[in-house]
Amino acid sequence: MTFPTLRALFACFCLTLIAACADPQAKTPDAYASFIDGDITLPEVPPEYLEAPNRRTILPYEGEEEPGTIVVDPYAKFLYYVEDDGTATRYPVAVGREGRGFKGEGVIRRKEEWPGWTPTANMLRTEPEVYGPFARGIPGGVASPLGARALYLYRGGKDTRYRIHGTNDMESIGNANSAGCIRMFNQDVIHLADRVDLGTQVKVRSYEESVEIEGVEMANRGQELPPKIVNPDIVYAAVADQERLRVMRETQRKLEEEEKAEEDG
Repeated sequence: MTFPTLRALFACFCLTLIAACADPQAKTPDAYASFIDGDITLPEVPPEYLEAPNRRTILPYEGEEEPGTIVVDPYAKFLYYVEDDGTATRYPVAVGREGRGFKGEGVIRRKEEWPGWTPTANMLRTEPEVYGPFARGIPGGVASPLGARALYLYRGGKDTRYRIHGTNDMESIGNANSAGCIRMFNQDVIHLADRVDLGTQVKVRSYEESVEIEGVEMANRGQELPPKIVNPDIVYAAVADQERLRVMRETQRKLEEEEKAEEDG
């Protein structure tokens, strides 16, 4: 079964339609293809957002962190998961605009699948034109800014309010665009979340560390993008459509169970 209405709304909401000048022969790598996650169809990542180095890869790790550590480089716009064999899985990310990002160290104390989102009081106060229309929150699903998974960063036993999470704003990956959180392609955050245990240590590199390990050019990768103004009518239409589809699926599931029970009886 396909759901064109939700997919169309999602495409409008994300503003990630394929550009007219895109290579017609370009193909999305399998790691970023569309697939069904639970009851939700995850859209593919268009190829133009996956040009190197903006895609997941495994490479020799040059840092000193222990295996199992998450290392975020907000300057090169990469997140590393350190492996046991001297390598690391590197994911492209989007980070907070200047002065807004998470710094230092933290610990993953909570994980959620398809989390809902509500703007914080600080977001509503400082950028009401961006976040005000969504003050009531957005439930989990393709319309939620937190995407498919969220890893919650704690420090000193307290929630920092910063997250490593998915996104429906694929254009932002490789740039500085968020209110402070670390964004990943949904396919990547699912891949990471499946491997990360609660208690995982997270370290954020300094600029000096980024230059030393990545080089000057890579340590200045990407650009700072302005906040994206999104039409709330499109978002909440997608939310309503998603709920209708959920009800339809649940109704179909119950009918199938009843039919099977009658056959067995």
